Amino acid sequence: MGRRVLVTYATKYGATAGIAERIGQVLRGEGLQTDVIPVERVRDLALYEGVVLGSPLYMGRWRKDATRFLADKQGELATKPLWLFSSGLTGENDTDATDESGLPQAVRSIADRLGPRGIIYFDGRIDPRKLNVLERLVMRVVKAPVGDFRDFGAITEWARSIARDLKGGN
Repeated sequence: MGRRVLVTYATKYGATAGIAERIGQVLRGEGLQTDVIPVERVRDLALYEGVVLGSPLYMGRWRKDATRFLADKQGELATKPLWLFSSGLTGENDTDATDESGLPQAVRSIADRLGPRGIIYFDGRIDPRKLNVLERLVMRVVKAPVGDFRDFGAITEWARSIARDLKGGN
C-alpha cells in the first residue's frame, strides 16, 4: 500500500473543492492513497502521512473553518509534510492582507511554525448565480471578473510536485 495523503479544504461555493478534487485525482494517479475531505469532516490525522489544506480567500481572509482547522490541528500537522493553497479572485490578491503566495497574514504565523513544504495561490471561480445579494453588489462595486479562472494545468503540476516529494521520502 502506498503512502496515505489527506487533501482537505474549506469552500463556500465549490470552486476550492474542485481544486482539492483535482489535487486528489493527481495524487491517486501518482500511486498515493488519497482522501479528499472537507475540513469539518476530518476526524483522525494519524491516518495520514501528508496533508494538503486549502481555503478560498474572501477579502484577504481564509474561511474560518480552514483557519480553525490549521490552528486546532497544528500539533499533529507539525509532525507531517504539509502543503497549503489559497484560491480567490483572479490574480489580484489583497496584498494588504496576504503575502506573495496568497496566504493571509492572519494564517502566516501558524504556517511559519509548521513549515509547510509548499504554499501556493490559485485563481478561482466566480459564479454570480451562486452569490447572495450583498456579494453580487460587492462584485459590481469592485468590478470583479466573472467566470472560472482556475488553471487546472498549474494545479496538476503542483500536485505532481507534492507526489514527487512524498514518494522521494523527503
